[in-house]
Amino acid sequence: MGMRRVRVARLPLAAAICLAIAAPAIAQDTGQPAGQGGTATATATAKQATPPAKKPKTTTLSEVTVTAQKRVENLQKVPISINVLENDQLQSLQVQGFKDYVQYLPSVDFQEGGGGIATGPGFASIYMRGVASGGNTNHSGSQPSVGVYLDEQPITTIQGPLDIHMYDIARIEVLAGPQGTLYGASAEAGALRIITNKPDASAFAANYSLDTNTVTHGGIGGTVEGMLNIPLSSDAAIRLVGWHEHDAGYVDNVAGTRTYPTSGITISNADNCVPSATLQCVGHARNDYNDVNTSGGRAALKVDLDDNWSITPTLMGQQTISHGTFASDPTVGYQDVTHFYPEYVDDRWWQGALTVQGKIGDFDLTYNYSHLKRNQEEATDYSDYSFWYDTLEGWGSYITDNSGQLINPSQFITDRDHYTDSSHELRIASPSDDRLRLVAGAFWQKDKHDIMQDYQIDGLASSLSVPGWPNTIWLTRQMRYDYNEAVYGELSYDFIPDVLTLTIGERYYRTKNNLYGFYGYSTGFDPTSSYGQAGCINASPFLGAPCLDFNKSVKDSGSLGKANLTWNISHDAMIYLTHSEGFRPGGINRAGDTPPYQADFLTNFEFGWKTSWLDNRLSFNGAVFRENWNNFQFNILGPNGLTIIKNAGSARIDGFESQLVWQASYHLNLSAGVAFYDAKLTSNYCGFTDNAGNPVTNCPAGTINPQTGDAVTGPEAPTGTHLPITPRFKGNLVARYTFDLGDNDAYVQGALVHVGERSTDLRVEENSLFGDLPAYNLVNLSAGFEKGSWTASLYLNNAFNAHAAQYKFAECGVDICGAHGASSLYPDGQVYTGYSQPRTFGVRFKQDF
Repeated sequence: MGMRRVRVARLPLAAAICLAIAAPAIAQDTGQPAGQGGTATATATAKQATPPAKKPKTTTLSEVTVTAQKRVENLQKVPISINVLENDQLQSLQVQGFKDYVQYLPSVDFQEGGGGIATGPGFASIYMRGVASGGNTNHSGSQPSVGVYLDEQPITTIQGPLDIHMYDIARIEVLAGPQGTLYGASAEAGALRIITNKPDASAFAANYSLDTNTVTHGGIGGTVEGMLNIPLSSDAAIRLVGWHEHDAGYVDNVAGTRTYPTSGITISNADNCVPSATLQCVGHARNDYNDVNTSGGRAALKVDLDDNWSITPTLMGQQTISHGTFASDPTVGYQDVTHFYPEYVDDRWWQGALTVQGKIGDFDLTYNYSHLKRNQEEATDYSDYSFWYDTLEGWGSYITDNSGQLINPSQFITDRDHYTDSSHELRIASPSDDRLRLVAGAFWQKDKHDIMQDYQIDGLASSLSVPGWPNTIWLTRQMRYDYNEAVYGELSYDFIPDVLTLTIGERYYRTKNNLYGFYGYSTGFDPTSSYGQAGCINASPFLGAPCLDFNKSVKDSGSLGKANLTWNISHDAMIYLTHSEGFRPGGINRAGDTPPYQADFLTNFEFGWKTSWLDNRLSFNGAVFRENWNNFQFNILGPNGLTIIKNAGSARIDGFESQLVWQASYHLNLSAGVAFYDAKLTSNYCGFTDNAGNPVTNCPAGTINPQTGDAVTGPEAPTGTHLPITPRFKGNLVARYTFDLGDNDAYVQGALVHVGERSTDLRVEENSLFGDLPAYNLVNLSAGFEKGSWTASLYLNNAFNAHAAQYKFAECGVDICGAHGASSLYPDGQVYTGYSQPRTFGVRFKQDF
């Protein structure tokens, strides 16, 4: 019996939006504006379950399409410095998460850890083009300077963007430099876009992938992934994707002890620990401490309402449970720590998104909506903080039980971060082949962050505990809201069609940051504090905390501009000049009378080129630029480990970026990417602001800090100091050789990644305590065999087991935890180093249907 198909024709925009929002799942951008390949035309008879056709062998480079400018365009025609990793590259490079693909993006760097913040998946602070001040990042810190997007929906949260498992991904687009006009506040230094594969009504498709791997001096990992694309009619299809990944641990929690000098109490994490009056057994040492389990899925539906209108709702979610820490303590050993209390992260999120695409006359209309819920629950060993403050300041003498006896002062943290992020975007685009073209839109976003951090000490006296929170020495219970509203537009005019084009853009924005709640001690522990229970501004409890001890907000508004002149010298060569601007909103400092921090701005002057050579066998793209970073925000750990954000004068980044791809023959493909940066201060960083929050840049010895009343000894970082985190040079080279093996295809591939030396902190003294990060090289090798619809491959990542140091941090302020000579146990302080994953050998099998 045949099934009757009901077709909705010529649905008005408002009704289409309402209908789509009422659907069970809400969705994300298809990456294809309506009228440009966005509707399905295949008939039901074409939907056969056939294996995908083998790619033809060719000596020319295939066209790469991107949607960076809110249109579908050829990469070689887009006047922006863009790195693109396509689906085939992601698979051949064995990319499964952020740390896998970031090494192949020369313009991108990252940092993790510090101040009780966890390390591992989902906690990376991302930087681009050297726009990095380093410092601490936590829930009350600055917004990120790089925007991360899933299709066109933002997925950036304060402590790090979602670390999405990379399966069934069409491509990753990395837009370097300020993208303020089209992307706004979250893209001051650039934007990173993860574009998913969309439902396809033209044919059934399915695949699965199996992987197992082993890590040197670590455990065994594995991955199971699958995709199903099901046409529902000639006008509708659903795409289902699922995955489960187990990442083996490789950092060992080594058995050891720690003795607190004030009380003489020793704690041990050893399995064979025997407790006594002065020895307490806490935690359990184990090998392969930092394993990770990730499970998730994506469901997307695409319905063509008629030849012009379509809706695409999507629902995606993932849970990542990680244990231990991903950084090492060099006083214990390479890839070793000695920690005493439980450490884990349970990171759960889901995002519903919706894209409605259509045409009004000749204009393309796109509406994007997303709603992100992210819940992170963590436990962190914070005993370093307790040990160092006891060693240097006798802190343990204040920590007693109800009988007044000194107790083990070790702290550990249980915390929870709940994010809710909603955004709407409505934009219109004129026909792409018109001489005068317009892209314009409106954007609205609201971020809510519900924060709870519970710093606990077992057996703590009731009088010292925060009321209502037994054993809690310090409680943070806060709500944070970030609002962003904007209207934007870019207008392009071809002075000479297909040859000379001028583009001008503008974005008008309004932002607001509101932070309020409770943070601090009980009056029993600190009766004179300006915060905590002693600093209550009312007597009413706040979300379980004793009271509200601060409530602050700040607003801002302004505009950003862009101008671009593009000259298509020939079909194969294009050059461009760009002036663009980006910004990052200001916000609240919760600590005492510390003034709010102001917005910072990045101005970019860029000359770029995109060229093809040798009958499209070779592409050579690049850009040189100068970026001025004004009034930039710098996060530091202040007294009691409180994050304080200060504006810090100005910096300049001069840079060169280039990508080269060469199809040398049918068999050999070579690609390379390089980035050279000279990023340094153009004014002194004095370490304080005036009472209005403006950075002070003239601070000879004896200058008085108005916040503390103390005299300074000079600038903490003088003019000419290089910005931290980013190397002067970063590059990669990938060579892939394919060949026939009987009637089948095979390949071998090698990839080399080089990252130069980097400083770790902007401040000269603090950087000397941390120490620089040395340069490193990583070599990744793979080989594979393809027969019909299936592919088997072997890979060896970090083939020479390089000890590649990627970031450093201290659990408390570096002047405390990183103090040289402060302890016989830690003569050089206690600074952690995050290394790349050791040598990993794996086998992967994939089959398409």
